Amino acid sequence: MISSTKRRNNSLKRVEINEIRQRLRRWYKSSLGRTLLAQESEQLDAVLNTLFGYHAVQVGFLVGNDLLASSRIPHQVVMDPAQGDDLPIHLFAYPDALPIQSDTIDMVILPHTLEFERTPHEILREVDRVLIPEGHVVVLGFNPWSMWGLVGWFRKRTKKAMPPWCGCFLSLPRIKDWLALLGFDIVHEETFFFRPPVKQVRIMKRLSFLERLGKRYWKGFGGAYVLVARKRVTTLTPIKPRWRPRRSLVGKLVEPAARRRSESKNDA
Repeated sequence: MISSTKRRNNSLKRVEINEIRQRLRRWYKSSLGRTLLAQESEQLDAVLNTLFGYHAVQVGFLVGNDLLASSRIPHQVVMDPAQGDDLPIHLFAYPDALPIQSDTIDMVILPHTLEFERTPHEILREVDRVLIPEGHVVVLGFNPWSMWGLVGWFRKRTKKAMPPWCGCFLSLPRIKDWLALLGFDIVHEETFFFRPPVKQVRIMKRLSFLERLGKRYWKGFGGAYVLVARKRVTTLTPIKPRWRPRRSLVGKLVEPAARRRSESKNDA
């Protein structure tokens, strides 16, 4: 199930991925999408209030309101490859090639960014590169081992799946393994939304008791999850003092895209 979807995602072109994410944004305006967004915002509010720093980056524009609104970090940037006058995006960039200097960001949030990209592990590598030691990454994802994952599995086999069902749902153990290899420590994980993904608002209200039962008896089978990981400090040797004054990070976070492309060509 996961491998076939992964192969399909690897064959997608950038314009196709952008179209999928635009459809995902439209799906979040539906009744089911708004219900999920309410729970995701609640989870993020509890997490972001505990993370501090100077610079925060949201990789992937998801909905009309900014998911970083509850963060206490003052300097916030929203990145997405899609362009449009109706999108309040600060910087247009690809998730696997962030135009940001290394070791400059305090927090990165990935709102369902990994499920709809060709190389999610490369995105995590970019996150590792731009985060400072002790910086945090926050991942929102769909849980494949849930009723949501089961519905997505059937929809892929009965008709042309639309977002979010066309995404490659990545399990928490897989994300945690990738982050562990990059040198991250998991500091928080939570699954939520234990109701089935039905569109009828009346039925969703009647099934609200499943949220209480799910949190108590089957915590790992919620339809979505939030994961917070901290970049581990790996430096074991003394750091020599810098005699030159360090330039300000503000205004220096973004590197010209043309320069990055030329550097990558020279490296190749």
